[in-house]
Amino acid sequence: MFEFTIDMIEAQLQKPLPGVKAQLRMAPRPGSLKSPAPESKPRKSGVLVLLFPSVETGELCFVLTRRTENVADHKGQISLPGGAVDPHDHSIADTALREACEEVGVRIDTMRILGPLTPIYIPPSDFCVQPYVACMFQSPQFLPQPEEVAEIIEVPLRYLLDERNVVIEEWPLDHEIKQVPYFNVHGHKVWGATAVVLSEFAAILENLVKT
Repeated sequence: MFEFTIDMIEAQLQKPLPGVKAQLRMAPRPGSLKSPAPESKPRKSGVLVLLFPSVETGELCFVLTRRTENVADHKGQISLPGGAVDPHDHSIADTALREACEEVGVRIDTMRILGPLTPIYIPPSDFCVQPYVACMFQSPQFLPQPEEVAEIIEVPLRYLLDERNVVIEEWPLDHEIKQVPYFNVHGHKVWGATAVVLSEFAAILENLVKT
């Protein structure tokens, strides 16, 4: 089994990103990744692909959350830690770190940003999302924020490279039947914007395996 390291991933993030081509692999089809209308002012948000060593095996994992039914957007869906930019945030990276701290209970000073991924626009909620890859060097003890997070899901990086974990189903979306790819993670369906972000990150991991 290929062993990923933080240094390898950080170095790969300094190279040109796989971009939209990689994102589209996990986007519903037919369709394309939309951009905001020129006259619109979408809300900005930041999310984290937060890496950490498994407490049991030491292999690198990332964290997902299952949202509660109390949140304003994307109720009950599987998401990356993150949220909307606050006026007091110095940058969108700071937003992503702050939101991860609030949602999954890890201290900001234990996380380090490794690099950005390609932004994505989410029409239903009118958010322009900037993803970042970040890391923790020790296994965290997650403390979910009960109003927003119903469940913490720890996922080994190798799950993203196993084709058996990618499923395509036909779902009614946007008043038509579409083919919707999702990652099957511990029985959870990880689809939509979260899957699109993870698809690009998976392409980065694939490039590492090839080198």
